[in-house]
Amino acid sequence: MIWKIGDRALRLSSSAHIMGVLNVTPDSFSDGGAFLDHDAALRHGSEMAAQGATIIDLGGESSRPGSDPVPLDEELRRVLPLIRPLRERFPQVFISIDTYKAETARRALEAGADIVNDITALRGDPDMTEVVRSAGAGVILMHMKGSPKTMQISPSYSDVVAEVFSFLRERRDLAVAHGIPMEKIAIDPGFGFGKRLIDNIKLARHLNTFTALGHPVVVGISKKSPLAQLLGNPKLSFDDRVWPTVAFTSLLREKGANILRVHEVNQNLQALRMTEAILAQ
Repeated sequence: MIWKIGDRALRLSSSAHIMGVLNVTPDSFSDGGAFLDHDAALRHGSEMAAQGATIIDLGGESSRPGSDPVPLDEELRRVLPLIRPLRERFPQVFISIDTYKAETARRALEAGADIVNDITALRGDPDMTEVVRSAGAGVILMHMKGSPKTMQISPSYSDVVAEVFSFLRERRDLAVAHGIPMEKIAIDPGFGFGKRLIDNIKLARHLNTFTALGHPVVVGISKKSPLAQLLGNPKLSFDDRVWPTVAFTSLLREKGANILRVHEVNQNLQALRMTEAILAQ
């Protein structure tokens, strides 16, 4: 499988890739405030690239449960100064902008970003589809029930796998109908975005179902609360969720994930390569 991004291509047939999380926000659930300083953020982005992240996912607005939207000007102030330096230092790395705002995406792509990671699957801004299409960018379509503010207020499904699959297929078809090529689209079932613990478990068990759509499968479970819930300790610290994340990375790779969105690059990359070495035997 190949994911075409701009005039480059990311090969996914034999190896999965790591997407490193770079949040420049005061309130993200795991690392909020840690990288608000641009120098600190640039250092962290550089460290992730040096450790082997293929993609750096840059976000200026938290999407944790209960979070509020951030004004456009503030989001731009947080993310734009980082893109050109990262592009210049690491031309081989893909830069993803985590946003649902078309103007943020447009400005980020102009500055050198390659991918739009849209948690609303192009529903959040009517201009986003054209921004992605005209730039030839890669795009990640993610499933989310509700909004970050409301998504964990009593979410429910009759069949979470079938419903998420149907949603992603519909959003993919609409994107293609509006001129975004199939080969530029990746999909994300949205672990933790409007999902109960049982929903996340079912999505993990049946992740290979989503490969039938024919797109790279992106997953982001890093340090999220379902890991703590599965271990029977909802108050488990974020630092103590690193190794549960690594274990989940191995499982999700075996189930068909192509891109793993994580906070710790080195540990999760080793988990990927170990899993792939076993699967190749």
